Amino acid sequence: MDSIDVKSLNFSLAHLGVNQETKEEAAHTVALMKDLFGFESTETEGSYFVNDQFEVMKMPFLGRLGHVALYTDDAVKAKAYLEGKGVAFDETTAGYDANGRLMVIYFKDEIAGYAFHLKQR
Repeated sequence: MDSIDVKSLNFSLAHLGVNQETKEEAAHTVALMKDLFGFESTETEGSYFVNDQFEVMKMPFLGRLGHVALYTDDAVKAKAYLEGKGVAFDETTAGYDANGRLMVIYFKDEIAGYAFHLKQR
C-alpha cells in the first residue's frame, strides 16, 4: 500500500502513556501534574487520563518507558501503510467498535523504548 499518501492518514499525537509501578505512584504523579500545570484528570480502571494528553498507568503496561498513541483518520489504511513500511502489529491488542471498525492496535516492536499504537480519530 505504498500508494497511500501519508498525509491523507493525518497522523497526530493522541497522548503519551506513562508507566507507573502502582496505583499509588500513578495517583501521586497525576496530583503533581494537576498541581503544577492546572490539568484536569479522569480515572479509568487501569489508568488516569490527564488533560487527554497523558495517560498515567496504574501499573506497568506495554513499552519499557511507556507508550505513544497516534491518532489517524483511517486506522485500517494506516495499518496497511505502516505494514508496507515493515511495521509488524500485535493483533492481540486490536480493539474494535460495535460495528467491527478497528479503533486501536499496537505495533509489535517498540521505538526508542516506547510501545506505539494507532488510535482511530
